[in-house]
Amino acid sequence: MLVAYFQGIILGMAMILPIGPQNAFVLSQGVRRQYPVMVAALCAMSDAILISLGVFGGGALLAQSPLLLQLVTWAGVAFLIWYGWGAFREAFKPNPDTFSMDSQTLHTRYRIIATVLAVTWLNPHVYLDTVVVLGSLGEQFGDLRLWFVIGAVTASIIWFFSLAILAAWMAPWLQKSLAQRGINLLVGTVMWVIAIQLARHALAGLLS
Repeated sequence: MLVAYFQGIILGMAMILPIGPQNAFVLSQGVRRQYPVMVAALCAMSDAILISLGVFGGGALLAQSPLLLQLVTWAGVAFLIWYGWGAFREAFKPNPDTFSMDSQTLHTRYRIIATVLAVTWLNPHVYLDTVVVLGSLGEQFGDLRLWFVIGAVTASIIWFFSLAILAAWMAPWLQKSLAQRGINLLVGTVMWVIAIQLARHALAGLLS
């Protein structure tokens, strides 16, 4: 039981730690101090659903549905390009104010919810990491699969809440103009690099 739980934590961390759209968005919302705990909770909740689906049989379904994966991939590419463009545009503003709480561009709660759900559910890497990879690994634990899922979900909760709270705590330093430009450039670069990778994989799948 404990072996399955701690393996879930270790493997869950391995899947989450590489920076991606989710991590970049949680970081930016933490620096803005715009509902960082809510964003972290939504990311962790989404991961819990996806990991559970993968471990309890959803991974095989996704692997057998290339059309569904293609649709999600191209929707994700379009969203990541759009979001990355917005980040680059903010980075090169004469006086960037994206992360200021006094900014007129303060995002509404519903817009933030919609964006975090899009960043999560329109990113095919999330499905590959959680549903396919963690799902196939978790299935090997048989009757102890639930403990593996709990461990992987624990990793998501620890990581996303730590990232959001740390970013919010460091906000007074990270809200400076130079830091804002750097974070926006990082977010935009991450979004576009992943969009290019997804497009390449999708095209390879269509041509194969």
